[in-house]
Amino acid sequence: MKLSYIILLTVIAIAVGVILSTTGDASQYVDFEQAAKMAADGDDDMVHVVGKLQKDAQGQYVGMIYNPGVDPNYFEFTLTDTKQRTERVLYFQPKPQDFEKAEQIVIIGHTNTKENVFVADKILMKCPSKYEDKEVKI
Repeated sequence: MKLSYIILLTVIAIAVGVILSTTGDASQYVDFEQAAKMAADGDDDMVHVVGKLQKDAQGQYVGMIYNPGVDPNYFEFTLTDTKQRTERVLYFQPKPQDFEKAEQIVIIGHTNTKENVFVADKILMKCPSKYEDKEVKI
């Protein structure tokens, strides 16, 4: 067999190995109910949950606790998922900047069944578009 064929097969085998190893780290989008069920079954894989911050009748955010003077790495809030289930979320990092301005929140983490909370490792925010079509009238 030619040396070029051996090198080509080696490169292909390495590429397939890299692709397979990265797909195992991919997490899935679920709601709070599915995340809790996965955690109860012993599946501690990271999941994505999409939701919105909970507000009261006056438009104030409900259940948001962040006191950087006491503990800058503790942020707690309530999130309502796409199926209208509300759950408490703990994030052991500082509160993201402009968190309240986000239209939607994507949290990546897992459910802690002992404390009945969702522990987020990452928070992604979908903020209002800066490029909205704003018509200027003269």
